[in-house]
Amino acid sequence: MAHSRKYTVLLRRKREGKTDYKARLKLLTSKKIRFVIRKKSNVVIAQLIQYVPEGDRVIVSATTADLKKLGWGYHTNNLPSSYLLGYLLGYKAHTHKIKAAILDIGLHSSLKGSSLYATLKGAIDAGLEIPVNEDVLPSEGRIMGKHIQEYALKIGNSEKYNRQFSRYIKQNVKPEEIGKNFENIKKKIENK
Repeated sequence: MAHSRKYTVLLRRKREGKTDYKARLKLLTSKKIRFVIRKKSNVVIAQLIQYVPEGDRVIVSATTADLKKLGWGYHTNNLPSSYLLGYLLGYKAHTHKIKAAILDIGLHSSLKGSSLYATLKGAIDAGLEIPVNEDVLPSEGRIMGKHIQEYALKIGNSEKYNRQFSRYIKQNVKPEEIGKNFENIKKKIENK
């Protein structure tokens, strides 16, 4: 442990690698509502959070697991489900009269075309104003799951197909129809 007065013990969350306090301070000094995206192994979480001196206050929250209630039978951690999550949160934000926010991806790596940016694009398409460089957003084809459809059609009904899409087969959904399901869920969110 520390034997000198010059040694400063770091804050616990910084030691554990959970919080970058310099980045957090920059976001908080903007005094804007934060559009927070956190990615776990099987789910993506999106929230609109407002800072108050007593602590962060969650205004609106949604996860990709919420899409299952709307009929989404596919994986909950891919680009189409991330986009739909952002779209859902954008529509929930309208009920709370939130029109603008600032992006907070925490300690996640900022990768061009990732599911974090797919979530952001969904929120922007739903009407939230969030400043972003358009170059980092994924293409429309990837957002709709066309890359999944094409790959499923390419490998056909082979052993590799059964192994790759075993979870979809168990849930009685076809990866070749992800685009149709995507459009159906998007319409349900709009009509909600």
